[in-house]
Amino acid sequence: MNKKLFWIFALSSAVYFTQGIEGLPSQGLFYYLKETLHFSPEKIMLISSITISAWLVKPIIGYVIDNFFNKKAWIFIALLLDIISVLFLGLLSLPLVILITMIILNSTDTAFRDVAVDGIMCVEGKKYNATGRIQSIQWISISIAGLLTGIGGGYIAEIWGYKGAFLSLIPIYILVGIPAFFYKEERTLENKTSSTLFLDLKKLFAHKQLLIIGLFIFLYKYSPSFGTPLFFIQRDTFKWGKIWIGALGTISTVFAIIGSLVYYKVSTKIKIKKWLYISVFLGALTSLSYLYYTPATAIIYDVLYSLIGMFIFLMVMDFMARKTVPGLEATSFALLCSI
Repeated sequence: MNKKLFWIFALSSAVYFTQGIEGLPSQGLFYYLKETLHFSPEKIMLISSITISAWLVKPIIGYVIDNFFNKKAWIFIALLLDIISVLFLGLLSLPLVILITMIILNSTDTAFRDVAVDGIMCVEGKKYNATGRIQSIQWISISIAGLLTGIGGGYIAEIWGYKGAFLSLIPIYILVGIPAFFYKEERTLENKTSSTLFLDLKKLFAHKQLLIIGLFIFLYKYSPSFGTPLFFIQRDTFKWGKIWIGALGTISTVFAIIGSLVYYKVSTKIKIKKWLYISVFLGALTSLSYLYYTPATAIIYDVLYSLIGMFIFLMVMDFMARKTVPGLEATSFALLCSI
Protein backbone atom coordinates (compact mmCIF):
# COMPACT_ATOMS: atom_id res chain seq x y z
CA MET A 1 0.00 0.00 0.00
CA ASN A 2 1.45 3.37 -0.99
CA LYS A 3 1.70 6.24 1.50
CA LYS A 4 -1.13 8.31 0.02
CA LEU A 5 -3.55 5.39 -0.02
CA PHE A 6 -2.69 4.69 3.63
CA TRP A 7 -3.71 8.22 4.65
CA ILE A 8 -6.88 7.96 2.56
CA PHE A 9 -7.81 4.81 4.50
CA ALA A 10 -6.82 6.45 7.80
CA LEU A 11 -8.83 9.61 7.13
CA SER A 12 -11.90 7.69 5.95
CA SER A 13 -11.74 5.44 9.00
CA ALA A 14 -11.26 8.35 11.41
CA VAL A 15 -14.15 10.41 10.01
CA TYR A 16 -16.59 7.50 10.09
CA PHE A 17 -15.45 6.37 13.55
CA THR A 18 -16.09 9.92 14.77
CA GLN A 19 -19.52 9.90 13.16
CA GLY A 20 -20.38 6.78 15.17
CA ILE A 21 -18.85 7.95 18.45
CA GLU A 22 -20.83 11.20 18.23
CA GLY A 23 -23.76 9.14 19.46
CA LEU A 24 -22.25 9.23 22.98
CA PRO A 25 -24.31 12.26 24.15
CA SER A 26 -27.61 10.87 22.82
CA GLN A 27 -28.59 8.91 25.95
CA GLY A 28 -27.68 11.73 28.32
CA LEU A 29 -29.54 14.23 26.15
CA PHE A 30 -32.59 11.95 26.06
CA TYR A 31 -32.64 11.68 29.86
CA TYR A 32 -32.24 15.46 30.17
CA LEU A 33 -35.22 16.10 27.89
CA LYS A 34 -37.34 13.37 29.46
CA GLU A 35 -36.49 13.53 33.16
CA THR A 36 -35.36 17.13 33.69
CA LEU A 37 -37.55 19.01 31.21
CA HIS A 38 -40.32 16.34 31.34
CA PHE A 39 -40.87 16.36 27.58
CA SER A 40 -43.26 13.90 25.95
CA PRO A 41 -42.01 11.23 23.50
CA GLU A 42 -43.58 13.17 20.62
CA LYS A 43 -41.73 16.35 21.56
CA ILE A 44 -38.41 14.52 21.93
CA MET A 45 -38.91 12.86 18.52
CA LEU A 46 -39.69 16.26 16.96
CA ILE A 47 -36.51 17.78 18.42
CA SER A 48 -34.48 14.78 17.21
CA SER A 49 -35.82 15.18 13.67
CA ILE A 50 -35.01 18.91 13.68
CA THR A 51 -31.41 18.37 14.81
CA ILE A 52 -30.60 16.12 11.84
CA SER A 53 -32.20 18.40 9.24
CA ALA A 54 -28.82 19.10 7.57
CA TRP A 55 -28.70 15.48 6.39
CA LEU A 56 -31.75 16.12 4.22
CA VAL A 57 -29.77 18.52 2.02
CA LYS A 58 -26.61 16.46 1.51
CA PRO A 59 -26.57 17.03 -2.28
CA ILE A 60 -26.45 20.81 -1.64
CA ILE A 61 -23.61 20.28 0.84
CA GLY A 62 -21.89 18.15 -1.79
CA TYR A 63 -22.21 20.93 -4.37
CA VAL A 64 -20.67 23.46 -1.96
CA ILE A 65 -17.78 21.08 -1.23
CA ASP A 66 -17.18 20.37 -4.93
CA ASN A 67 -17.08 24.05 -5.87
CA PHE A 68 -15.58 26.00 -2.98
CA PHE A 69 -12.19 25.43 -1.32
CA ASN A 70 -11.40 21.69 -1.34
CA LYS A 71 -12.57 18.60 0.49
CA LYS A 72 -9.67 18.60 2.96
CA ALA A 73 -10.34 22.24 3.87
CA TRP A 74 -14.01 21.48 4.57
CA ILE A 75 -13.03 18.66 6.93
CA PHE A 76 -10.85 21.07 8.94
CA ILE A 77 -13.58 23.75 8.94
CA ALA A 78 -16.10 21.18 10.21
CA LEU A 79 -13.72 19.94 12.92
CA LEU A 80 -13.06 23.48 14.16
CA LEU A 81 -16.78 24.26 14.33
CA ASP A 82 -17.34 20.88 16.03
CA ILE A 83 -14.93 21.78 18.83
CA ILE A 84 -16.56 25.20 19.29
CA SER A 85 -20.08 23.73 19.37
CA VAL A 86 -19.30 20.96 21.89
CA LEU A 87 -17.50 23.47 24.14
CA PHE A 88 -20.70 25.51 24.25
CA LEU A 89 -22.81 22.39 24.80
CA GLY A 90 -20.49 20.95 27.45
CA LEU A 91 -19.61 24.02 29.49
CA LEU A 92 -22.77 26.13 29.47
CA SER A 93 -26.35 25.61 30.64
CA LEU A 94 -28.09 26.75 27.50
CA PRO A 95 -31.73 27.73 26.94
CA LEU A 96 -33.56 25.10 24.92
CA VAL A 97 -33.59 27.09 21.66
CA ILE A 98 -29.83 27.72 21.79
CA LEU A 99 -29.20 24.11 22.87
CA ILE A 100 -31.08 22.82 19.81
CA THR A 101 -29.30 25.37 17.58
CA MET A 102 -25.86 24.22 18.75
CA ILE A 103 -26.81 20.55 18.23
CA ILE A 104 -27.99 21.43 14.70
CA LEU A 105 -24.61 23.12 14.08
CA ASN A 106 -22.78 20.05 15.37
CA SER A 107 -24.92 17.76 13.19
CA THR A 108 -24.33 20.01 10.15
CA ASP A 109 -20.57 19.81 10.73
CA THR A 110 -20.87 16.02 10.79
CA ALA A 111 -22.76 16.09 7.48
CA PHE A 112 -20.05 18.26 5.89
CA ARG A 113 -17.30 15.89 7.12
CA ASP A 114 -19.24 12.88 5.86
CA VAL A 115 -19.88 14.32 2.39
CA ALA A 116 -16.30 15.63 2.08
CA VAL A 117 -14.69 12.30 2.96
CA ASP A 118 -17.13 10.47 0.66
CA GLY A 119 -16.03 12.81 -2.11
CA ILE A 120 -12.41 11.91 -1.37
CA MET A 121 -13.39 8.24 -1.40
CA CYS A 122 -14.95 8.60 -4.86
CA VAL A 123 -12.09 10.61 -6.39
CA GLU A 124 -9.21 8.61 -4.93
CA GLY A 125 -11.06 5.30 -4.91
CA LYS A 126 -11.68 5.42 -8.66
CA LYS A 127 -8.04 6.35 -9.21
CA TYR A 128 -6.72 3.40 -7.17
CA ASN A 129 -9.62 0.97 -7.85
CA ALA A 130 -10.33 1.03 -4.12
CA THR A 131 -13.85 2.48 -3.67
CA GLY A 132 -15.09 -0.80 -2.19
CA ARG A 133 -12.14 -1.24 0.16
CA ILE A 134 -12.33 2.35 1.42
CA GLN A 135 -16.05 2.01 2.13
CA SER A 136 -15.49 -1.31 3.90
CA ILE A 137 -13.01 0.42 6.21
CA GLN A 138 -15.49 3.26 6.75
CA TRP A 139 -18.30 0.96 7.83
CA ILE A 140 -16.08 -1.23 9.98
CA SER A 141 -15.04 1.94 11.80
CA ILE A 142 -18.56 3.29 12.31
CA SER A 143 -19.76 -0.16 13.48
CA ILE A 144 -16.95 -0.40 16.05
CA ALA A 145 -17.79 3.12 17.22
CA GLY A 146 -21.43 2.04 17.52
CA LEU A 147 -20.42 -0.84 19.78
CA LEU A 148 -18.35 1.48 21.97
CA THR A 149 -21.18 4.01 22.10
CA GLY A 150 -23.62 1.30 23.17
CA ILE A 151 -21.28 0.25 25.97
CA GLY A 152 -20.08 3.68 27.09
CA GLY A 153 -23.05 5.93 26.32
CA GLY A 154 -25.14 4.78 29.27
CA TYR A 155 -22.19 4.97 31.68
CA ILE A 156 -21.29 8.52 30.61
CA ALA A 157 -24.96 9.55 30.81
CA GLU A 158 -25.15 8.20 34.36
CA ILE A 159 -21.90 9.77 35.62
CA TRP A 160 -21.42 13.01 33.65
CA GLY A 161 -24.68 13.59 31.78
CA TYR A 162 -24.93 14.95 28.25
CA LYS A 163 -22.47 17.80 28.95
CA GLY A 164 -19.63 15.44 29.82
CA ALA A 165 -20.45 13.33 26.77
CA PHE A 166 -20.13 16.34 24.47
CA LEU A 167 -16.81 17.38 26.04
CA SER A 168 -15.46 13.84 25.63
CA LEU A 169 -15.70 14.30 21.84
CA ILE A 170 -13.02 17.03 21.74
CA PRO A 171 -10.00 14.64 21.78
CA ILE A 172 -11.65 12.62 18.99
CA TYR A 173 -12.04 15.71 16.81
CA ILE A 174 -8.40 16.65 17.38
CA LEU A 175 -7.22 13.14 16.46
CA VAL A 176 -9.19 13.23 13.19
CA GLY A 177 -7.08 16.23 12.23
CA ILE A 178 -3.93 14.07 12.08
CA PRO A 179 -4.82 11.95 9.00
CA ALA A 180 -6.54 15.00 7.49
CA PHE A 181 -3.25 16.91 7.78
CA PHE A 182 -1.16 14.13 6.22
CA TYR A 183 -3.59 13.43 3.36
CA LYS A 184 -2.39 15.32 0.29
CA GLU A 185 -5.29 16.36 -1.93
CA GLU A 186 -4.46 17.15 -5.52
CA ARG A 187 -5.30 20.67 -6.62
CA THR A 188 -8.25 20.61 -8.99
CA LEU A 189 -10.07 23.89 -8.59
CA GLU A 190 -7.37 25.86 -10.40
CA ASN A 191 -7.74 23.60 -13.44
CA LYS A 192 -11.52 23.41 -13.30
CA THR A 193 -13.27 25.20 -16.12
CA SER A 194 -15.59 28.01 -15.09
CA SER A 195 -19.02 26.67 -14.29
CA THR A 196 -22.36 27.74 -12.86
CA LEU A 197 -25.02 26.01 -10.84
CA PHE A 198 -27.15 25.67 -13.98
CA LEU A 199 -24.34 24.07 -15.99
CA ASP A 200 -23.49 21.68 -13.17
CA LEU A 201 -27.14 20.66 -12.75
CA LYS A 202 -27.34 20.12 -16.50
CA LYS A 203 -24.20 17.98 -16.29
CA LEU A 204 -25.73 15.89 -13.50
CA PHE A 205 -29.18 15.37 -14.98
CA ALA A 206 -27.90 14.87 -18.52
CA HIS A 207 -25.68 12.05 -17.26
CA LYS A 208 -27.78 9.10 -18.47
CA GLN A 209 -25.83 6.49 -16.54
CA LEU A 210 -26.32 8.43 -13.29
CA LEU A 211 -30.07 8.69 -13.91
CA ILE A 212 -30.35 4.96 -14.65
CA ILE A 213 -28.39 4.15 -11.48
CA GLY A 214 -30.62 6.52 -9.51
CA LEU A 215 -33.74 4.75 -10.79
CA PHE A 216 -32.20 1.37 -9.97
CA ILE A 217 -31.33 2.49 -6.42
CA PHE A 218 -34.85 3.85 -5.91
CA LEU A 219 -36.50 0.61 -7.04
CA TYR A 220 -33.90 -1.46 -5.16
CA LYS A 221 -34.62 0.31 -1.87
CA TYR A 222 -38.37 0.71 -2.38
CA SER A 223 -39.74 -1.68 0.20
CA PRO A 224 -41.63 -1.32 3.47
CA SER A 225 -39.62 -1.25 6.68
CA PHE A 226 -40.65 -3.84 9.25
CA GLY A 227 -37.99 -3.31 11.91
CA THR A 228 -40.41 -1.76 14.42
CA PRO A 229 -43.11 -4.48 14.04
CA LEU A 230 -40.42 -7.14 14.58
CA PHE A 231 -39.32 -5.34 17.74
CA PHE A 232 -42.91 -5.46 19.00
CA ILE A 233 -43.04 -9.20 18.29
CA GLN A 234 -39.78 -9.74 20.18
CA ARG A 235 -41.07 -7.86 23.23
CA ASP A 236 -44.76 -8.79 23.27
CA THR A 237 -44.86 -12.28 21.71
CA PHE A 238 -41.41 -13.73 22.43
CA LYS A 239 -41.24 -11.90 25.82
CA TRP A 240 -37.58 -11.11 25.26
CA GLY A 241 -35.87 -8.87 27.82
CA LYS A 242 -34.11 -5.60 27.04
CA ILE A 243 -30.69 -7.04 27.87
CA TRP A 244 -31.11 -9.99 25.48
CA ILE A 245 -32.39 -7.73 22.67
CA GLY A 246 -29.41 -5.44 23.24
CA ALA A 247 -27.00 -8.39 23.26
CA LEU A 248 -28.49 -9.72 20.02
CA GLY A 249 -28.03 -6.28 18.48
CA THR A 250 -24.37 -6.33 19.52
CA ILE A 251 -23.85 -9.80 18.03
CA SER A 252 -25.51 -8.64 14.80
CA THR A 253 -23.14 -5.66 14.65
CA VAL A 254 -20.15 -7.99 15.00
CA PHE A 255 -21.42 -10.05 12.05
CA ALA A 256 -21.97 -6.85 10.05
CA ILE A 257 -18.29 -6.06 10.65
CA ILE A 258 -17.43 -9.53 9.35
CA GLY A 259 -19.52 -8.77 6.25
CA SER A 260 -17.49 -5.58 5.76
CA LEU A 261 -14.23 -7.52 6.05
CA VAL A 262 -15.42 -10.04 3.47
CA TYR A 263 -16.32 -7.25 1.04
CA TYR A 264 -12.93 -5.61 1.63
CA LYS A 265 -11.25 -8.83 0.48
CA VAL A 266 -13.37 -9.44 -2.63
CA SER A 267 -14.43 -5.94 -3.77
CA THR A 268 -11.83 -5.71 -6.53
CA LYS A 269 -12.45 -9.26 -7.76
CA ILE A 270 -16.22 -9.62 -8.12
CA LYS A 271 -18.31 -8.65 -11.14
CA ILE A 272 -20.42 -6.08 -9.36
CA LYS A 273 -23.32 -5.90 -11.87
CA LYS A 274 -23.74 -9.68 -11.79
CA TRP A 275 -23.80 -9.74 -7.99
CA LEU A 276 -26.24 -6.83 -7.82
CA TYR A 277 -28.57 -8.85 -10.05
CA ILE A 278 -28.23 -11.84 -7.72
CA SER A 279 -28.77 -9.63 -4.65
CA VAL A 280 -32.20 -8.54 -5.95
CA PHE A 281 -33.47 -12.14 -5.80
CA LEU A 282 -31.63 -12.78 -2.55
CA GLY A 283 -33.32 -9.73 -1.03
CA ALA A 284 -36.73 -11.02 -2.10
CA LEU A 285 -36.04 -14.41 -0.51
CA THR A 286 -34.85 -12.90 2.77
CA SER A 287 -37.96 -10.70 2.94
CA LEU A 288 -40.20 -13.72 2.37
CA SER A 289 -38.38 -15.63 5.10
CA TYR A 290 -39.84 -13.27 7.72
CA LEU A 291 -43.21 -14.91 7.14
CA TYR A 292 -41.79 -17.66 9.35
CA TYR A 293 -40.63 -15.71 12.39
CA THR A 294 -40.01 -17.67 15.59
CA PRO A 295 -37.58 -17.09 18.50
CA ALA A 296 -35.08 -19.45 16.85
CA THR A 297 -35.35 -18.02 13.33
CA ALA A 298 -35.28 -14.47 14.72
CA ILE A 299 -31.77 -15.09 16.05
CA ILE A 300 -30.65 -16.76 12.81
CA TYR A 301 -32.09 -13.95 10.68
CA ASP A 302 -30.55 -11.19 12.80
CA VAL A 303 -27.08 -12.73 12.69
CA LEU A 304 -27.00 -14.10 9.14
CA TYR A 305 -28.77 -11.18 7.48
CA SER A 306 -26.50 -8.69 9.25
CA LEU A 307 -23.52 -10.28 7.51
CA ILE A 308 -25.23 -10.64 4.13
CA GLY A 309 -26.94 -7.26 4.42
CA MET A 310 -23.70 -5.39 5.05
CA PHE A 311 -22.02 -7.15 2.11
CA ILE A 312 -24.88 -6.17 -0.22
CA PHE A 313 -25.08 -2.65 1.21
CA LEU A 314 -21.36 -2.07 0.55
CA MET A 315 -21.70 -3.51 -2.93
CA VAL A 316 -24.47 -1.01 -3.74
CA MET A 317 -22.45 1.86 -2.25
CA ASP A 318 -19.38 0.76 -4.19
CA PHE A 319 -21.40 0.66 -7.40
CA MET A 320 -22.64 4.20 -6.78
CA ALA A 321 -19.15 5.51 -5.99
CA ARG A 322 -17.71 4.08 -9.20
CA LYS A 323 -20.37 5.84 -11.29
CA THR A 324 -20.12 9.34 -9.78
CA VAL A 325 -19.76 12.29 -12.16
CA PRO A 326 -16.14 13.51 -12.56
CA GLY A 327 -15.67 16.91 -10.93
CA LEU A 328 -18.96 16.54 -9.02
CA GLU A 329 -18.15 13.41 -7.01
CA ALA A 330 -19.34 14.71 -3.64
CA THR A 331 -22.55 16.08 -5.18
CA SER A 332 -23.46 13.02 -7.25
CA PHE A 333 -22.63 10.50 -4.50
CA ALA A 334 -24.65 12.49 -1.94
CA LEU A 335 -27.50 12.70 -4.46
CA LEU A 336 -27.52 8.92 -4.99
CA CYS A 337 -27.32 8.30 -1.23
CA SER A 338 -30.33 10.58 -0.70
CA ILE A 339 -32.60 8.53 -2.97
